Amino acid sequence: MIYLDYQATTPLAPEAREAMLPWLGGPGTGGFANPHSPHRPGRAAAAAVELAREQVAALLPPGGQVVFTSGATEAINLAILGSGTRRLAVSAIEHSAVLDTAGAVDANMTILPVDREGLVDADVAFPEGIGLVAVMQVNNEIGTVQPVDRLADRARAGGALFLCDAVQGAGKIAPPAAADFIAISAHKLYGPKGVGALWLREGIAIEPLIRGGGQERGLRSGTLSPMLCAGFGAAAALARQRIEKDAEHVARLWDRARAVLERWTLNGSATDRWHGNLNLRLEGLDVARLMSDVRGVAFSAGSACASGSGRPSHVLRALGLSDKDAKSSIRLGFGRYTDPRELEDACATIEAAAAAQGV
Repeated sequence: MIYLDYQATTPLAPEAREAMLPWLGGPGTGGFANPHSPHRPGRAAAAAVELAREQVAALLPPGGQVVFTSGATEAINLAILGSGTRRLAVSAIEHSAVLDTAGAVDANMTILPVDREGLVDADVAFPEGIGLVAVMQVNNEIGTVQPVDRLADRARAGGALFLCDAVQGAGKIAPPAAADFIAISAHKLYGPKGVGALWLREGIAIEPLIRGGGQERGLRSGTLSPMLCAGFGAAAALARQRIEKDAEHVARLWDRARAVLERWTLNGSATDRWHGNLNLRLEGLDVARLMSDVRGVAFSAGSACASGSGRPSHVLRALGLSDKDAKSSIRLGFGRYTDPRELEDACATIEAAAAAQGV
């Protein structure tokens, strides 16, 4: 199986796995201790958590704090609901974690449009009275990179907070330096599933969603997993170390994939994007049949979180594509562990299967 679904999840880095092993825990190992306990094993577990916090924080702007969560969805909920704002503006191509949470707070939220390239206008108007603006850094379906620093500066100048879903960009491109909240997830940067983080700019106060023992500085109660935190930290440290090398590798992969699938139309900007995301369409393509015919390649027809819904992608529709075009699109995701020859073989298999449909 050739894996080309890096936007859904990335493979676990061997370095992250090694960092996790001592904290799996077992009789006589000490690695099972509760990091909130005051005894020696508990303090050792707490030290592992704090090292991981420092490693994750190093991926993010200075002048803020990292709160560990179960993932980016919880981090986004904590930022939106915890901020207490009741008027929101969000981009039309946000992940459902943002759209659904914002909609639960503000049924009349402002939707910031994107152009046919999948980009929010950096000078888009924000209505008066908006308390929080949310625009993602890198779109999970089409890979476009948004002008988040410019948007954040303008939002804050108007008295609004700025939330950035940086799940797809963390560890791959520079962090959104002007944001007030940044949500990230370990398993999108070669770490384990089940752990993420919310970064908050210093001086911003929010209310917790989960109450109890007061862990995570009173913002997120519950016993942390040293194992998951250690894996997250190791993955973050590795991503920071490899950021240029990974970007160069992905750029070469992009060129190879486009050379094989040259007749397919790219969805989203060809320049303002993360090149590990290749979203393409082919007029008349039956994507369900294609996925059935190409079972040796793991790829996607859109967001993994919305798979099986049968609805056209809200992201592709926001670009102005018809439902027919949206339903004839596929997403290929690749990254650090993708072999160039395997990628070319996978693309050739996809192209041959599409040609067999007569499209």
